[in-house]
Amino acid sequence: MQAQNKQALAGITLAALGVVYGDIGTSPLYTLKECFSPHLGLAVTPANVLGILSLIVWGLILVVSLKYLSFVLRADNRGEGGILTLMALARRCVGPRGWMLAAIGLMGGGFFYGEVVITPAISVLSAVEGLEVITPAFKPYVLPLALTVLTGLFLIQKHGTASVGKLFGPVMMLWFAALAALGVHGIAGNPAVLAALNPLWGIEFLFSHGAIGFLALGSVVLALTGAEALYADMGHFGARPIRLAWFFYVLPALLLNYFGQGAEILASPEARANPFFHLAPQWALLPLVILSTCATVIASQAVISGVFSLTRQAVQLGYLPRMEITHTSDNEIGQIYIPLINWGLLAAVIMVVIMFQNSSALAGAYGIAVTGTMVITSILVCTVAWRGWHWPLAVVAPLLVALLVIDLPLFLANVVKIFAGGWLPLLIGIGAFILMTTWKQGRHLLMQRLNEMAIPLDGFVENMEAYPPERVQGTAVFLTNSTHGVPHALLHNLKHNKVLHERVVLMTIRAEEVPYIEEDERVEVLQLSGSFWRVMAYYGFKETPDVQQILDLCAAQGMTFELMDTSFFLSRETLIQTEREGMSPWRETLFVWMSRNALRATDFFQIPTNRVVEMGAQVEL
Repeated sequence: MQAQNKQALAGITLAALGVVYGDIGTSPLYTLKECFSPHLGLAVTPANVLGILSLIVWGLILVVSLKYLSFVLRADNRGEGGILTLMALARRCVGPRGWMLAAIGLMGGGFFYGEVVITPAISVLSAVEGLEVITPAFKPYVLPLALTVLTGLFLIQKHGTASVGKLFGPVMMLWFAALAALGVHGIAGNPAVLAALNPLWGIEFLFSHGAIGFLALGSVVLALTGAEALYADMGHFGARPIRLAWFFYVLPALLLNYFGQGAEILASPEARANPFFHLAPQWALLPLVILSTCATVIASQAVISGVFSLTRQAVQLGYLPRMEITHTSDNEIGQIYIPLINWGLLAAVIMVVIMFQNSSALAGAYGIAVTGTMVITSILVCTVAWRGWHWPLAVVAPLLVALLVIDLPLFLANVVKIFAGGWLPLLIGIGAFILMTTWKQGRHLLMQRLNEMAIPLDGFVENMEAYPPERVQGTAVFLTNSTHGVPHALLHNLKHNKVLHERVVLMTIRAEEVPYIEEDERVEVLQLSGSFWRVMAYYGFKETPDVQQILDLCAAQGMTFELMDTSFFLSRETLIQTEREGMSPWRETLFVWMSRNALRATDFFQIPTNRVVEMGAQVEL
């Protein structure tokens, strides 16, 4: 049994290697290249190289090893991680006063969208640019080849990644082995670079270079991109395999490679143009370009899957309108595909590649979203430690200060890159934040307006039982968000058709701020009167509601449904903008547009279309 457990752990750790560490594992392709790029003007001296290497080494140790793997991974929401998951956890700890935490959590979610647009572009471009090291004659083909690889990546999303996903772990294992081997090759030529393990080199570099040293942090942080993925993917693999893969394989390979690149730059200053590929002997360049392209595709796949997951969470928590969500695997609940997000991302990535042309230009845009999310994570996780784990404030406050002392300089060093391309992820992040907060506030306002118009349910049920209208055979299921008022679809049916079904079921589907709901807790059935029933169904934010599943669970509690004798009634609101207090006119316009383009409830809740009756209602906002 113990041997089987070890074998299972090894398999999960290998899978985590393929998915979790793709982004941070491909950072050596461009990090040192950007640190010594012409825009900083750093001379290739032993002090500068050791200083930069020391900052990278201790960034990996302090941010990834200590902050994320030792601290943040403790903040699991029933085993799940990620910025919106952490936001939900923090809000639950704080209670009704958690609106500020929700706001910064949504900003973190917005930053993630900005990061996802740039990650595939910079990763694939930096890998394909290795062809230029083989011979400058390949330069005209770099951009078209990168666009071809990226387009192919997004085209295969609708088919799922279950089959090719089995290759991710072994390919990334080979990739990290190659990183380590190249690093050892470089270090052998100049072992003195290992002195960068001393943090004093990094501190000395920052203080001796002033503003340039501070700006260099904007390039150093490229080594940390992907740290958030360690937390976001915790639900897929668990914390232990993620930690094992990092400490025993990923971190040593990354450190060796960065040291090797530093040694190569000191030996040949012209290698700073692309130190990663200059580390390799000439015969290994083409295989290395192919391997690095595969690794960057895997890294891109991981963030694409991450944004699908984040979007579903946002939809379930009520921050985005309903969208088409397709499951691409019968076995893995987490493997989903969202067409709208996929094609929107493809268009954005192609635009970004054409706009910036090369990875160095994109590096100016990269970092602000990553570091912004790091700051937000620090605030949220310390809130959870204080209010959720009941750590003393005397411990949490210094811990938060220590985390922000690292995160804020990294963020501010990237803020100054706004005019060099940093405006792009910032714009995407702010845009996503506006969309999410507008939808949330708009839905709240809509519910207020509907409740103002609603008739109290208790009195209505009593009246219907005492003075029943014409009854017809069958069951009518009315989907409603309110548990107190009469559904508008029920009133319209009674008003126009002047009949009630012999059994009336009021069904409310609620999304909880937890990732999953146990099957025995999913459905509650309550009889309101002789012919009126209420069904409450609960889903986690990582689950997709399914009306047929709800009906099956009702049957297990003795309430059976004959589908051919059941009709589903839904309200379809037509929103009318007014000058009443609520939202500003431009946000009302945006909310109305989002509502019109939302997926129909019939499709989202997977209701048989031939059993649905939609009743229209006009609502003044």
